[in-house]
Amino acid sequence: MTRDSKNKKTKKKGGLGRGIEALFEDEPQVENNDEEIQDISLSEIRPNPYQPRKNFDDKSLKELSDSIKENGVFQPIIIRKSVNGYEIIAGERRFRASKMAKKKTIPAIIRNFDESQMMEVAVLENLQREDLTPLEEAQAYEMLQKNLGLTQEEVSKRMGKSRPYIANYLRLLTLPNKTKHLLQHGDLSMGQARTLLGLKDKDKIDEVAKKVVKEGMPVRKVEALISSLNAKKPRKKTTHKSAFIRASESQLSNKFGSSVNISETKKGKGHLSINFGSVDELNKILDILGVDLDE
Repeated sequence: MTRDSKNKKTKKKGGLGRGIEALFEDEPQVENNDEEIQDISLSEIRPNPYQPRKNFDDKSLKELSDSIKENGVFQPIIIRKSVNGYEIIAGERRFRASKMAKKKTIPAIIRNFDESQMMEVAVLENLQREDLTPLEEAQAYEMLQKNLGLTQEEVSKRMGKSRPYIANYLRLLTLPNKTKHLLQHGDLSMGQARTLLGLKDKDKIDEVAKKVVKEGMPVRKVEALISSLNAKKPRKKTTHKSAFIRASESQLSNKFGSSVNISETKKGKGHLSINFGSVDELNKILDILGVDLDE
């Protein structure tokens, strides 16, 4: 008989109705007399639009596909009617594996689910699997928070997690894209990524993440590196002025009796500033420039 998942410890699902919880039992039950298991054409079914999983493991899908070729699909998927056919509520791996096995239909139970339930089920089904990446898990929590208008506290209650747990995952979404890529593909661990978020100079996160991966740093060593980098004072950028600019500053300072600063860009544009220490010094500068404010 084909099963969609291996024997695993059931994760706690807080704040869910019995209808949603029942989707994650080994064998979904027909809830009332109007429900029945039907063979639905695979061409009429689309994935859950709120599916947080970006990658499906090809090896495990192939194993499931081979099993389906031999034994068929024992556990029906759960779907809902949509404008064009059906959308998957739970069971996308069985759906994908059945297509891979060149099946034409798949056993399914049709249920009425609204958008918020669809989203919640997609998140829960994936969180029950151990191979969801930290970034995918974070994106799932963000989806619930934004699309359902939930606070972190409300998300934590629905998911049966602590609020700090949810917050730590959501923080991963603030990482720069290159570092996210390393996290998504398993080059960076959750612990390493969380530690990188402590770097004060956010522009250097990608560079440090690359170093962490290259050297295979354990989390404690990453923590020490971040502490060291945060302790360093940023170097002030030194500008090298041409001899002409320096000479111009000197002559103008002598002329006005005040310090003068000239900054120049590579395109030849720039700024000229004259410092003064009092109103009298300002009036003196204006007189030298021939500026009469009374005119």
